[in-house]
Amino acid sequence: MTLWRATLTLLAGGALAQALPLLLGPWLTRLYSPDDWGRYALFSAVAANLGVIACARYEYALPLALDDGEARDLMALCLHLLLAVTLLSVLLAALLHATQSLDHAVWLPLAVASAGAAQWLTLWANRAQRFKSLSASRVTQFGGAAVFQAANGLAQAGSVGLIGGALVANVGALAWLRHPAPTGGWLSLVRVPRDAMHKVARQHRSFPLFNTPHTFANALSDTLTIAMLAASTGDAAAGFWGLCMRYLKAPATLVGGALSQALYPRLVGATAQDARSTVRRAMAALALIGLPLVVLLLASGPALFEWAFGARWREAGELARALAPYIGMHFIASPLAVVTMAWNAQAWALRLALAGQAMFLVALALGLHFGGLLGGAWAVSAATVLYFGWYFWALATWKWEGQEGVPPGQGIREQAPHEGEEPHV
Repeated sequence: MTLWRATLTLLAGGALAQALPLLLGPWLTRLYSPDDWGRYALFSAVAANLGVIACARYEYALPLALDDGEARDLMALCLHLLLAVTLLSVLLAALLHATQSLDHAVWLPLAVASAGAAQWLTLWANRAQRFKSLSASRVTQFGGAAVFQAANGLAQAGSVGLIGGALVANVGALAWLRHPAPTGGWLSLVRVPRDAMHKVARQHRSFPLFNTPHTFANALSDTLTIAMLAASTGDAAAGFWGLCMRYLKAPATLVGGALSQALYPRLVGATAQDARSTVRRAMAALALIGLPLVVLLLASGPALFEWAFGARWREAGELARALAPYIGMHFIASPLAVVTMAWNAQAWALRLALAGQAMFLVALALGLHFGGLLGGAWAVSAATVLYFGWYFWALATWKWEGQEGVPPGQGIREQAPHEGEEPHV
C-alpha cells in the first residue's frame, strides 16, 4: 500500500472519528460547564503524562523489529512495563485522592492502562499494516467518547461524565487492535524469558533514553499549563483552554495522526534523498491545509465560538484567536514527530523539545502575569512560531554523515537498495 493510499485509509477513519466530537461539541458545551471542562482537562493531562510513557516508548520499536521473534519479545516487554506503570498509577491515585489534589483520581489507573494499551497496540497494528483496523479503533476511541459523554451529560454527571465517557471509548477501541496475535498467541507474552526481553530492551534502548523523556516533557508541559491556568485564573479558564485544544487540535489529530502512521514505516529504510523529499512534501501539504484554519480563527474566532458553543464560551473564542499562530504551527509539526525516530535523531529531538517546552512555559507564565489569559496565549503563539520555524528548517535541510548512529538495516541509507531488495518495514 502506497504512503498516500495508507494515509487516505487512515484519514477516512479519522474523519469519522472526529466528525462525532465536532458535531456533538456544541451540545456537549451546553451539557457541561467551563468548570467541568477545566477539571476534565486537568485529569486528562495527568493521565496522559503516565499513559504516553506506559511502555517506555518501546512500542515505537515494533515497526523496526527484524523478525516475528524480536517483535514478540518487544510485545512482552511492553506488556510488563504497562502493568508496572499501571500499578504505580494506583499508588499515585491514592496519594492524589488523599491530598485532594485531583478530582476523580480513583479513575486514574484505568485511564493510564487504557491509554498505554491503545498506544502499544496501535503500533502493533501499524507494524502489520492493518490500517482498516487502525481506522476503526480511532472511530471507537474518539467518536465513541463524544457519544458516551453526551449520554452522561444528559444524566447530569458533571466532570466525571466527561472522564467516564472517554475511558469507556478507550477500552472499546482495544477490541479492534487485538489482531494479529503475536507469534505463539497472546498468552505466550507472559512466558517470554527475561533474557529475551533484556536483549531487545538493550537493542532499542534509544527509545526509553531519548524518546521517553521527550514525550514526557511534552505531556508535562500540558499538565503544567492547565495547572498554571487553574491556579492563576480559575477552573473556567482551564476549561476555555481545554476546549480550544480539544477542538482546534482536532484537525492535527485527524490529518496528522493518519499521515504519521503511514509516514513512519515509509521513512524507515528510505534513502536520504527520498526521505528529505517525502518530509518536505508532507510539510508543504500540511501548511496549505492549515493556513485557512489560522486565517479563520484570527478573523472570526470569538463570533465562531459563541455561535457554536453558546454565549458563555465567547471568551474561549478570544483565546482561540490568540492561539491561532500556535495552532497552525502545531498542525504542521504534529505528524513530523515520527521523523526523528525513523532517522535515529532522538537525542537531537529531545534537546530541541526541552528547549521548546521551556520557551512555551516561560512565555505562558510571563504572559499570564502581565496580560492575563489572553496575554499568555499571545505570548505562547509568538514563542512557538520561532521554535517550530527552526524545527521545520532543520528537518527540511537534514544531512547525514555516512552511517554514524544508524543501526544496520534501519534508518536512513545514503545508497539506494540493491535491485530486488525491499527496505525493511
